[in-house]
Amino acid sequence: MAHIQKLKQTLNLSRLDARIAEVYGCASEEVYTKRKRLVSLTDMYSKHFADNDDVGLYSSPGRTEIGGNHTDHQNGCVLAAAIDLDTIACAAKNNTSCVNIISKGHPDIRVSLEESYPVESEKGTSASIVRGIVSKIRSMGFPVYGFNACVDSNVLCGSGLSSSAAYEVLIGVIINDLFCGGELDAIKVAQIGQYAENIFFGKPCGLMDQLASSVGGVVSIDFANPSVPIVEAISCNPTDAGYALCIVDSGANHTDLTDEYASIPREMCAVASFFGKTVLRDVEESLVWENIAALRENVSDRAVLRAIHFFNENKTAQLEASALKSGDLRLFLSLVNSSGNSSALHLQNLYCDGSPDKQSIPVAIAVARHALKGDGAVRVHGGGFAGTIQAFVPISILADFKAELEAALGAGRCHVLTFRSCGGVKFF
Repeated sequence: MAHIQKLKQTLNLSRLDARIAEVYGCASEEVYTKRKRLVSLTDMYSKHFADNDDVGLYSSPGRTEIGGNHTDHQNGCVLAAAIDLDTIACAAKNNTSCVNIISKGHPDIRVSLEESYPVESEKGTSASIVRGIVSKIRSMGFPVYGFNACVDSNVLCGSGLSSSAAYEVLIGVIINDLFCGGELDAIKVAQIGQYAENIFFGKPCGLMDQLASSVGGVVSIDFANPSVPIVEAISCNPTDAGYALCIVDSGANHTDLTDEYASIPREMCAVASFFGKTVLRDVEESLVWENIAALRENVSDRAVLRAIHFFNENKTAQLEASALKSGDLRLFLSLVNSSGNSSALHLQNLYCDGSPDKQSIPVAIAVARHALKGDGAVRVHGGGFAGTIQAFVPISILADFKAELEAALGAGRCHVLTFRSCGGVKFF
């Protein structure tokens, strides 16, 4: 912690530039912009709270799901990476029983910590996330009280880059620093965020988003035992092989699609239940193929197809990780395309059944495939139904790719991102 005026001086004198470059993994010419954003955040804190507090600066990245589309909630395998877009905060204890958060571009939040249970009127809001995280950490024996925070995020909301997980991990990192002495490791912070989203926010998400944001880097994750996930870091950078990672906004927001998302784990679990299991990871794939007729009578055709997707995608995520570790980028790109095909054909999360005339994701994928000219890879990104697609684009055609996608979908829709090695972290 540092007195806010001293922190501003340290930032303005470029004395945190090395730390900024370390966290973002950015070149020296990019540090100025990121430093300016942090200075603006401290000014925001001084304006809304106090200019004599001892504060900390925190960051939590968004994430890109590379493989394992909707496998985590079935205790499957995923491949994911933290990205260079993040949610940042300037925060300090306030010696009260209230959490006050002012977020740039979003409504202010005031959460009284006297209630440690889900509040119905808060469901689906950031306040529920804060309450859930505080409640869970308190139940672990840590004395969590009120704090003030100013927050700024450049993680595209509703984009599939998991702005919600970045926010959850950020709150967890702040509380871990202010009240827990840093005793919570990255995996525990992620699990606490998932708990808050499941129980207090009301969305039945898996753990992949929070874990990728909290741990950082490129990670292969096996959720066979979700309480103790196996996390393996993979050293890779697509740009070294001549490819750029692009996340393309299809133009449709996915923030109000909880029911669509919830139908996927519900239907997958229905298939698992047919075999007396809770999740598909515990079901032998051969049993599904041997019992297609009976499954169609007892669940639904879509549930059967979504189960088939799980088994395909679970293997694909593991093969992608192996391909990256061995440096076989051609195989990796082929597997990314296979993942996208399975999501379209079996998982069926490219558009909503209730709005068949609105198919922004399939249109974006079609345009991307045309622009890639047979090279690279493209797939649905994140939860699906709306939001974004992911593409690995040869750097040699990146300018033309971006121009064609934005001509079809709108200016500013194609975002070129890089991987970030740091997860949720305290700057200073």
